[in-house]
Amino acid sequence: MTAPLYERVALIGLGLIASSMGHAMKAAGLARSIAGHAKTEETRAAALEVGFCDAVFATAAEAVKGADLVVLAVPVGAMGAVAAEIAPHLKPGATVTDVGSVKQAVIEAVAPHMPPGVHFIPGHPLAGTEHSGPRSGFATLFENRWCLLTPGAADPAAVARLRALWQGMGANVEEMDPAHHDLVLAVTSHTPHLIAYTMVGVADHLRRVTESEIIKYSAAGFRDFTRIAASDPTMWRDVFLTNKEATLDILGRFTEELFMLQRAIRMGDGEMLHDYFTRTRAIRRGIIEAGQDTAAPDFGRTKAPDA
Repeated sequence: MTAPLYERVALIGLGLIASSMGHAMKAAGLARSIAGHAKTEETRAAALEVGFCDAVFATAAEAVKGADLVVLAVPVGAMGAVAAEIAPHLKPGATVTDVGSVKQAVIEAVAPHMPPGVHFIPGHPLAGTEHSGPRSGFATLFENRWCLLTPGAADPAAVARLRALWQGMGANVEEMDPAHHDLVLAVTSHTPHLIAYTMVGVADHLRRVTESEIIKYSAAGFRDFTRIAASDPTMWRDVFLTNKEATLDILGRFTEELFMLQRAIRMGDGEMLHDYFTRTRAIRRGIIEAGQDTAAPDFGRTKAPDA
């Protein structure tokens, strides 16, 4: 039997990503034991019941003791406080990583607390569903998805080990500069989520359309918006506040494109609209060809308590 990559892993925060990591690590034999921490007793009990953790603890400090790998899976805005709490209890030589969708702000919040000899390797798995909580995870969430690492000057052996973990869970792994990561994610994730929240908000405020009509006549496009807008509000609040510059930059570019389309519609410029939609359809085809359009199974059953 192949030895596990990590003897003991600590998951701090037990939502969709952490629970999916727990399931995936157990399925592939990547960790000998998995400890977990969440703020609420309800979440901790659910993690034990589902079985992706071997032990759970009421404090993050207790959970990380003796851990070879610590995964910070809490909202981005809480990363700094958690890092300060666990720092005195980290095992020398341990690796600390995170799964936040913003990297520069996480590095600024976490890195100052890391003691000498601990390897801090920020990460971000590009995977998820609109569901959250300890019951929403599943072992195949990361298969053929990308995990971006922003290791900076971290120890190459520690980086290689973490890379092997993600690959063992089915992910493709790439390294990236933190600032570039935040810009890329502002395009591919953050701004689209903001637009989805906005579109659902427009429908909510459009008093000429009743709530029953919105639900009854939802077409595919609006259903997709509502699915995206169902994502965890605490997580997305922190994302927008911590990736402010990149998101505002991309949002400004989106507004310029929207004005251009408005003008084309107003002027009846069918040729411009057809050319624009043809170019954008090619991007969709590229996503499908890259295998990044596989819908995640609907394993979510509950809304998450705060991690």
